[in-house]
Amino acid sequence: MSNLLMIAAGGTGGHMFPAQALAEAMLARGWRVKLSTDERGARYAGGFPDAVEVTTVASATFARGGVMAKLGVPLRIAGGALQAIMGMRRDRPDVVVGFGGYPAIPAMTAATVLGIPRMIHEQNGVLGRVNQMFAKRVDAIACGTWPTELPDGIAGIHTGNPVRQAILDRAGAGYIPPGDYPMSVLVIGGSQGARILSDVVPAAIAALPTEVRRNIRVHQQARAEDVARVDAFYAEAGIAADVQTFFYDIPTLMAEAQLVIARSGASTVADISVIGRPAVFVPLASAIRDEQSANARQMVDAGAAILMPESKFTPEALAEHMETVLLHPTGAGQMAQAALSCGIPDATERLSALVLDLAGEHR
Repeated sequence: MSNLLMIAAGGTGGHMFPAQALAEAMLARGWRVKLSTDERGARYAGGFPDAVEVTTVASATFARGGVMAKLGVPLRIAGGALQAIMGMRRDRPDVVVGFGGYPAIPAMTAATVLGIPRMIHEQNGVLGRVNQMFAKRVDAIACGTWPTELPDGIAGIHTGNPVRQAILDRAGAGYIPPGDYPMSVLVIGGSQGARILSDVVPAAIAALPTEVRRNIRVHQQARAEDVARVDAFYAEAGIAADVQTFFYDIPTLMAEAQLVIARSGASTVADISVIGRPAVFVPLASAIRDEQSANARQMVDAGAAILMPESKFTPEALAEHMETVLLHPTGAGQMAQAALSCGIPDATERLSALVLDLAGEHR
């Protein structure tokens, strides 16, 4: 029977997308692949190939529910770990890879108990809670963001974050520096959009010098409740804008952009660096571990991006930074090149290579 990879992942896109990319790559190598998650996580697994067997085990998080629900969390996790141990004894994986999220705990616990080769992949520049739990109990830590803050004495391997094929198709797409012609600004705020971007970006663009403003075309993601007011503001200011809750063609829009203004989620940073575009990053201030600031660090240090904490994200300050990029074509081109230097288009292959190493296979 062919080798078996067990992937353990939670229910958010941040965990599930790189897990899916690895699953597809290992299936192409002739491996069998199983996904271990909980019932909630299984609902987010629709993008996985049909060949991936989805197994659901009991799990829970301390982040939701009342006192009684929280008291039951350890029991649910223990029950899920026992389920996973029994399942792995029936069909023993060659390698188990955890991508974070509470639903990953049972499978990672089972792999630890059974001594199965195992690793974790951390998307952000700071370990998530679940990956923190297993950081000293795995054979390898694959880091999507570099540098990643790790416990003392623990070394990570920089694999990068896998990006989807539509991004890879535009990897290193030629950058047209800003000039006296139509220029595209792409504004994206994560899966839910970001109210602060709707509050600040339109006013910042309206404050730009006329010679810059008249050339700008904006594609801005906004929350449903913000679309009408953002659209009306741009229309009144005479700025060409397309405001949507969701853009299906982000890779194309990103490739056409002279500047991207965005949250610095791990997958967004990976996409921008692989295509290679100047960026202004506005990290999510409410993130407990401030991981979005950590995610942006490499691009900021490379001179590819400008970091604006929410506390300093005002129309005046943003307009100033936008002028720095859009009125200096040579500098903007250098930022685009610097972004590319941070990109890892072959992140999925690097992850696959680690799996093969753990399995003792020659690549």
